[in-house]
Amino acid sequence: MPGSNVRRRTVRVIAPALAATAALALTACGQSAPGASSGTAVTKAKNGAYGECKVSGEKGSVKLKTVEKGTLTVAGDLPSRGWWNGDTVAEIKSGFEYCLAANLAHRAGLEKLKIRNVSFDAMVAGKGSGYDLAMAEISITDERKKAVDFTSPYFDSNIGVLAKPGTVNAGNVRSLRLGVKQATSGAKFVQEILKPAKSAQVFPGDAEMLAALQGGRVDAVLTDTAIVLGQAKGSGGKVAVVGQYETGESYGALLPKDSANTSAVNGVLAELTGNGTLEQLSESYLGEALGGDPAAVPVWKL
Repeated sequence: MPGSNVRRRTVRVIAPALAATAALALTACGQSAPGASSGTAVTKAKNGAYGECKVSGEKGSVKLKTVEKGTLTVAGDLPSRGWWNGDTVAEIKSGFEYCLAANLAHRAGLEKLKIRNVSFDAMVAGKGSGYDLAMAEISITDERKKAVDFTSPYFDSNIGVLAKPGTVNAGNVRSLRLGVKQATSGAKFVQEILKPAKSAQVFPGDAEMLAALQGGRVDAVLTDTAIVLGQAKGSGGKVAVVGQYETGESYGALLPKDSANTSAVNGVLAELTGNGTLEQLSESYLGEALGGDPAAVPVWKL
């Protein structure tokens, strides 16, 4: 299955990066920068590059129908450590998904890359407008496909459990106060599969959810393992990823329903997988940012 191939590829490249940065494993920032950030930022290609990203392939080799002439407009839940690096939208110039967007813009022959901060629930509900595609560590699900189109997967995703060390385990997690992010697959997993004794508290974003955990308003939060690993690293040891549940889900780029661009974007993703670009992006941005190998997190059984 495509998701399985993506996962094996991603795990292979994260591990060497972690080995090279082991001394940094307890430092640096977490998945999301402090506080939420709003706004729009535009980067114009300079010497064939966007921000700090290296691009590959023939410029203008694919054609995309864009909402703004000469510009690829990409939505995200910004910023997001490792995926969209920066403390504000205007500062984002690197990251796995940012540089993936830069490669798409290059292949499409577009001189400008515009990024927009859009709420996660609006994106997955298909209510957003004014952008060509969205990348926000979005899990591909059949339910979401009813409202939007997805590309082929580019990263595998499980549901991780973030908590203060020594407080949560597979045996007691259902009896505790849990937190989830609105409209995410983690929220659905907790409600429909984990089924805790107390209804989970729902938060609009990663920053609010992490603040509630560190402030003692919830005992654990559940969302994508790749996200909570970064949050754990940025906490300075205050919280840790204590377990994860396998879901078989993968991240994909989201496009408007029946988009004319889906096939072309899938073609670029296949090329970026084949030429090693996705491996390079994972090694450059995710290994250090996550502070841990997702495959090394204990898997909890229901």
